[in-house]
Amino acid sequence: MTLIKRKSIEAEAFVSDERTVRSSRPAYKPRFAPVTFSEMGGVRYLHFGTPWVQGAMRLSKPDRIELEYAQQMMAWLLFMRAPKHVVQLGLGTGSLTKFSHRQFPRTQVTAVELNPAVVVAARTMFSLPDDSRRLKVLEADAWDFVTDPARHGTVDVLQVDLYDATARGPVHDTPAFYKACRATLSAPGMLTTNLFGDHDSYPKNIRRLRQAFDNRVIEFPEVHDGNVIVLAFNGPLLSVEWKDVEARAKVVEAATGLPAKRWVKQLRSANGDGGPVLTI
Repeated sequence: MTLIKRKSIEAEAFVSDERTVRSSRPAYKPRFAPVTFSEMGGVRYLHFGTPWVQGAMRLSKPDRIELEYAQQMMAWLLFMRAPKHVVQLGLGTGSLTKFSHRQFPRTQVTAVELNPAVVVAARTMFSLPDDSRRLKVLEADAWDFVTDPARHGTVDVLQVDLYDATARGPVHDTPAFYKACRATLSAPGMLTTNLFGDHDSYPKNIRRLRQAFDNRVIEFPEVHDGNVIVLAFNGPLLSVEWKDVEARAKVVEAATGLPAKRWVKQLRSANGDGGPVLTI
């Protein structure tokens, strides 16, 4: 989810119709917000009935990750190679799921999404492939996924982007949730998550992440009017020279087209230059 705002034609029509019929029908609160769309400049956007953008896809390049914050969610590539299992909590347009499925032919990719309409939208409007041997989309609550003991220790990379239509902070943000996220990870394993740096939910979330991951957390600078991507590490202590991270970034950028070299500069600037070695 990103704090970019775009008007959704369907959302405006929904509000207009709602005013017209509000007085003639009983009160009803749907389980999920309406899934709506907009397009501008060759980019299609996903909304949940509001101007808040929940994801985007460039129509001419449907497999590319369009938004900068979503690209940064892949920054685990700087530290991990050839994951066996990548999981996305919160499907959105499926951009991260599509990218991982295409980029890593030996990796199992799973997405967990509670709203069935989002799954339909990702498949019909945003080019998400059907389920296959390597790709699974589960209609389930992220909480149920991470608290299932059968999932513990089975995920190499966990990407968390859980927002609803109100955009008031992550849907799941309790200490128990972040501890359960860590429990799903292999050792070594990594979590990436999307937070709002300029929202009052941020200090709480970053504090709880640090507690759950024993302070093994680094942050990107803010992008998209407040989005902050956070990386958390599980498993053995990592000690790596930044020059080696930079060398890895060149390989990642050449292989994926993602701006990995810029990621290294951003991470060093946002987390303080503690010298030539990153220990986390």
